[in-house]
Amino acid sequence: MKTFPLLRTLALSLVMLTSLPALAAAKKEFNVCWTIYAGWMPWGTIAGDKIIDKWASKYGIKINVVQLNDYIESINQYTAGQFDGCTMTNMDALTIPAAGGVDTTALILGSYSEGNDGVVMKGEGKTLADLKGMKIYLPELSVSHYLLVRGLEKAGLAERDVTVVNTSDADIVSAFSTPDVEAAVAWNPQLSVIKSTPQATEVFSSAAVPGELIDMMVVNTATLKDNPALGKALTGAWYEMMGLMKAQDAKALNAMAAASGTDLAGYQAQLKTTHLFYTPADNLTFTTSADLAKTMQRVAQFSFDKGLLGDGAQSADFIGMAFPGNVTQGDASNIKLRFDDSFLKMAVAGTL
Repeated sequence: MKTFPLLRTLALSLVMLTSLPALAAAKKEFNVCWTIYAGWMPWGTIAGDKIIDKWASKYGIKINVVQLNDYIESINQYTAGQFDGCTMTNMDALTIPAAGGVDTTALILGSYSEGNDGVVMKGEGKTLADLKGMKIYLPELSVSHYLLVRGLEKAGLAERDVTVVNTSDADIVSAFSTPDVEAAVAWNPQLSVIKSTPQATEVFSSAAVPGELIDMMVVNTATLKDNPALGKALTGAWYEMMGLMKAQDAKALNAMAAASGTDLAGYQAQLKTTHLFYTPADNLTFTTSADLAKTMQRVAQFSFDKGLLGDGAQSADFIGMAFPGNVTQGDASNIKLRFDDSFLKMAVAGTL
C-alpha cells in the first residue's frame, strides 16, 4: 500500500485533466475496488461468498466489489470517478484523492499495520541510533519513508542525519542482499525476507507506532451523502465477515489465504502483524479517539514536507479534515477528507 512520486503526479494530473466533480445522485448500482493486502483480503471473500449481495439486496441496491491488480492504479481510478469506493491507506487518501480535490470519506478503518512495515540493518544488536550517517534504501515518498522519519524522531535523529536512497519495492530484497547496502525499509512480504537475512536486525517497525499506518475503505463523500444505503451495506457486510474471522471460520480464512497466494498458516502469519478491528465497538473506539486527529496531523506534515499536498499547498493545513465529534483540522473551507463514525454507530447498535 505504498506510493511513488511519479505515480502520485500522474494521479493528480488525471483527476485535474480528465474528471469533473462527481455529480452525485441517488442510484441503485455501485462499484468499489480493492487490492491484495492482508487487511483487505476480506473484501474478496465478502464478494465471493455473496455476503455483499445479501447486504446490498437488503437496501435495494447492487454493489460490485472489484479486485484490481495494481494498488496505485486502483486509487487513480477511484480519484477519476470510475469507482464509488476503494481501499487505501490514510496517507494515500490524503495525498491522492483529497489532494486532487475529490472529497472523500473514510467509511471503514478496518485495520492498521502492527509490524507489517519495518526498518532493518545488517549486524546483530543494532539500534535506531546506529542509522546515523548511513544510506537507507527504501521507496521514497512512501509509507516506508514516513515510518523511517518516525523512527528517527524516536531516536532523537532527523532525516538530515541519514541519506535516503530511492529503491522500488520490487528491488528492495535484492538490494539488501548486496554488500553495499546496510539498511533498508520494507513492508511484507519483502520485509520477512529481509529479516531472515543472517545477522540482520529489525531496529524499528510499525508496531512501535500503532494506529498510524491505517488500512481503509473510502467512498466518495457526495455519493455517500446521496446514497447512505451504500455505507450501510458495506459496513454491514464487512462486520459480518469480521465475525466469521473472529470465530476462525475455516472456509473464509482458507479462501483469503488462497487469494493472497499463500496457505492458511502463511495468511495467519500476515494477520499477526495486522491489527484488525473484529468488532464495530473496537473500531468505533479507534475512530473516535483523539489520537486519530494527531496521527493525521503527523501524516499531513510529512506529506507537506515532501510536496505531496499539491503545488498550491502553503502549509500542512492546506487540506481540511473532519473527524467525529465535529472536530476539524486544517482549512475548514477546504475539507476533503472525512472520518465518519455514523455507520459504525449503527453497527454497534445493531440497527444496520
